Amino acid sequence: MSKRDYYEVLGVSKTANEQEIKKAYRQKAIQYHPDKNPGDKQAEENFKEAAEAYEILSDPQKKARYDQFGHAGVGGASGNGGYSGGGMSMDDIFSHFGDIFGDAFGGGFGFGGRSRGGTRVNKGTNLRVKVKLTLEEISKGVEKKIKVQKMVVCNTCHGSGAKDSSSFHTCTTCRGTGQVSRVVNSFLGQMQTSSTCPTCNGTGKVITSKCTSCGGNGIVRGEEVVTLNIPAGVSEGMQMSVSGAGNAAQNGGIPGDLIVVMEELKHDLFEREGNNIYHQYYISFPEAAMGTTIEIPTLDGKAKVKIEPGTQAGKVLRLKGKGLPEVNSYRKGDLLVNLNVWTPQKLSKEEQEELQKLAHSPNFIPNPSQKDRSFFDKIRQFFN
Repeated sequence: MSKRDYYEVLGVSKTANEQEIKKAYRQKAIQYHPDKNPGDKQAEENFKEAAEAYEILSDPQKKARYDQFGHAGVGGASGNGGYSGGGMSMDDIFSHFGDIFGDAFGGGFGFGGRSRGGTRVNKGTNLRVKVKLTLEEISKGVEKKIKVQKMVVCNTCHGSGAKDSSSFHTCTTCRGTGQVSRVVNSFLGQMQTSSTCPTCNGTGKVITSKCTSCGGNGIVRGEEVVTLNIPAGVSEGMQMSVSGAGNAAQNGGIPGDLIVVMEELKHDLFEREGNNIYHQYYISFPEAAMGTTIEIPTLDGKAKVKIEPGTQAGKVLRLKGKGLPEVNSYRKGDLLVNLNVWTPQKLSKEEQEELQKLAHSPNFIPNPSQKDRSFFDKIRQFFN
């Protein structure tokens, strides 16, 4: 089944600002919150759908791609190194957007931890890394393995923070719930509020004997090799998120995400503008005058191109489809080649004598016509 339009999901217009989008999402989140709709699968799906829509529309870059390309511009499962989208679990949603709910549900669902079975679950912090890519890698997509320095789960206690399985007891303050309640008097009368237990930090358990390797945190400094599947067509500054590949959380919580920022390396032969690439190619004067066949370098090999006799300097050749692809699309840009005629900088006596014989020949006297256009005029014709 095709996805609904994200603006339709949140009930806002395409001109809605950041605050309007946030307000609309909060209303949907409260309406379909699982605590208000226990056991209602449809409400849960609506809740996830609203979270997915908010994730895209609240991010200016993702919103711009969505406005231009629709779902194709932000497609892919976030858990596999793609661009956001579906596949988010309830824990992912609460850990990412829990602050939007505020105290609408008794304060028990603050940002950074989702209630799981009545106890608070910690959320690890996100990491941000840059990945350098060549134009060749961008043109086809690439799998890269990177080594990330981060907080990882302690191998000694397996993230529990305790010396062994018997080194816990139930928190006496919250009686294992991870939440404490208190009654507050207000002008509306008495109101009961809930907050995270200060004794156990919402875990519901207290460690009696800490792990000697991690000091009771359940995490230690380490490194991990992360595999990135980077799609074709990405550009400088574009980001992708790898769910769960960030810092591990204390005491067996939910790990953060790895935010990967694309860095495009400068190429020796090509310059990029959007999905088109540009190349400067030099031919000799005899080749320009008599015509020839040349080999133009491309991102996937070489292409033979015929040069017509009488070719002028500045002529632009267009190799259709030899540029870069759009992300999540079959469309590709073009390779635009600007032909330059090479003028020798030093001539031998014999060469000077030969050219002197031709200098006053009618064919060698410049005679530009109205058809000759500037380089920029020739570039414009490709886009009109």
